[in-house]
Amino acid sequence: MPERLFVCTPSKLGTYTDCPRRYRYSYVDRPTPPKGAPWAHNSLGASVHTALKNWYMLPTEQRLPEVLPRLLKATWVREGYRDVDQERATYQRALDWLESYVATLDPEEEPLGVERVVAAKTGVLALNGRADRIDNRVGPDGPEAVIVDYKTGRSGLSADDARGSQALALYAFAAQRIFRRPCYRVELHHLPTGVVAVHEHTAESLDRQVRRAEETALDIMAAEKAVAAGADPDEQFPVNPGSLCGWCDFRKVCPAGAQAVAKEPWTAVEHLSA
Repeated sequence: MPERLFVCTPSKLGTYTDCPRRYRYSYVDRPTPPKGAPWAHNSLGASVHTALKNWYMLPTEQRLPEVLPRLLKATWVREGYRDVDQERATYQRALDWLESYVATLDPEEEPLGVERVVAAKTGVLALNGRADRIDNRVGPDGPEAVIVDYKTGRSGLSADDARGSQALALYAFAAQRIFRRPCYRVELHHLPTGVVAVHEHTAESLDRQVRRAEETALDIMAAEKAVAAGADPDEQFPVNPGSLCGWCDFRKVCPAGAQAVAKEPWTAVEHLSA
């Protein structure tokens, strides 16, 4: 019998690449081990992403800067902040980002998709994922799709970040099949700085990213089969200790993660209220 396809998102693959033990806690162990407190930076990112999605859901004549406070307030996620003052300062900073970013957009332009689920199959993968935005643009050879991903983190971004993002490459791979047009350009839009990091893939570079994803999926399936057959889960899903441990949702239940210095839920947004 042929092997079943590995159903996954780019995030699921990325979790295993970052740390197989974290993958196990997230996707294999049942019941799922308890997670830590919600992160303020995740709340911030979700709030901004949803506000931008809802801005595009408005009729074009209503896509005005003055609607942004209402949209952001309606989507604001309050979890993870140290106190009300920090939350209010972060909200104001997020609103500033949105106003600056929307000023660069043409409200008349309709993307191919906003928060659009794209999916594709290979010989190994049944891949799906949700792209922040897929633009409809005209390239040298006619209409093409462009993957746009919003970023709200503290660090600036470069073309290397766009080039190395497996998630963006897999979105582009899937978008080509759904929209039946070329999709090689991927962009990271960093709202805090206004930086747009761009990479132009080729058919070959997308194929390389897909092969990497398939190799990861095969490793995961082999580990899951071994555990199901009685192998030691700790050996099949080893921990990958490093700087990410302090930010891990499962730090308290992971022996290696427990050795890391814990980050407060609001640590990543402290600079926004300074």
